[in-house]
Parts: sequence; structure tokens; C-alpha cells
Amino acid sequence: MIVEERLTTYINSLEQGNTPLLEEIEREALENYVPIIRKEMQQFLKWILTLRKPENILEIGTAVGFSALLMAEYNPLPCRITTIENYEKRIPIARENFKRAGREDRITLLKGDAQDILPTLKENYDFIFMDGAKGQYISFLPEVVKRLKPGGVLVSDNVLQEGDIIESRFAVTRRNRTIHKRMREYLYEITHHKSLVTAVLPVGDGITVSTKVD
Repeated sequence: MIVEERLTTYINSLEQGNTPLLEEIEREALENYVPIIRKEMQQFLKWILTLRKPENILEIGTAVGFSALLMAEYNPLPCRITTIENYEKRIPIARENFKRAGREDRITLLKGDAQDILPTLKENYDFIFMDGAKGQYISFLPEVVKRLKPGGVLVSDNVLQEGDIIESRFAVTRRNRTIHKRMREYLYEITHHKSLVTAVLPVGDGITVSTKVD
């Protein structure tokens, strides 16, 4: 827990909620142990989308489509969303959820490993949401920066790993050490990247918010 639990509970109690369909998809995901963005992250996305009003969005990590649908619903302008997912069992669920929401014409799901798909993309994006395999963020970053328009925003989720990011690698369970190492590398790289201005924020499980400056 990054922020004291009682404070997080209070902040979340102020949240107005989502559309009935999004609430239903969220319940279904949690019942099936599918990780989706936390309440704090949902509120942050709504805020930054209202501020930036992106027209072309790239998401890395679809899961069951909850965050893509949230972005489609709460972006003030009609937008196009391209989302990438590699886990085959979740892809048909995401596609069905896009149909349930009537958003299949605005959301394109690309099936496969983002490492392979990112270099094939031809478009540039004014907003990119990174929520895929945490240990691969550092590998995704070069292509993500290429695809981000100047002035565009990159948001990366789950970067502080429940606070474990500040621990020594030897204090982290052995199975998490590789992710721990790679995430620390990612945080250093993204905060020192010559093309990005980045803030690291203790929202949810930790996020970075980056703007491309050239």
C-alpha cells in the first residue's frame, strides 16, 4: 500500500461511479480475478482525458476492455482507440464487451505481443496508456516514444509495485526480482529521457505521467 488505506478508502468514497455497463464489467472482472485499473486510476484517467481531449489513443494491455471503454466513455471528444492484448483467453471477452457498449467501431483490438506490434504501427498518438506486462515497460518505451506525438501524453500504470520499488532487490520475493529490477530501470529511463518530461505520482499503485517535448 503506497497511500494509507483509510485515506484511499475515503478518496474513493467521493468517486461518483461509472456508467451501469462499466460498473457491471468491473464487477465481472473482479469476480474472475482479472486485474483492472483501480478506482484512483479511473478518476485520474477521467480527469486527464477531460483536460487533454485526445483524438487518437493507444493502449498497451487490454485485459477485458474495461479501461479502453472507460476512456471511450469519458473522453469529451469522439476518439479512436487502438488497444493491444496478448492473452488469448481475454481477447474474446474484450471484443464482446466492446460490442455490448456499442464501441466496436471506435476501438480496434490488435492481438499479439506489444513488442512485435508496436514497430508495425503507422499512426502517431496523442495519448498512450501503458498497462501491459510490467517487466516489459522498459522494452516497450523506445517504440512508444516514437509513436507519441509532440505534446502528447504517456501514462504508465503500476510503476511503484505496492511500494516494493523502494526496497532492495534482496528484500523482494525471488519471483518478483526481475520485474523489480526492470521497473526501476524503466523509472530511471523515463524520468531522464531527453524527449520526455515525467512526473511519478503515488496514484493507485503508482503512475508516471510523461509529455513529449520534441
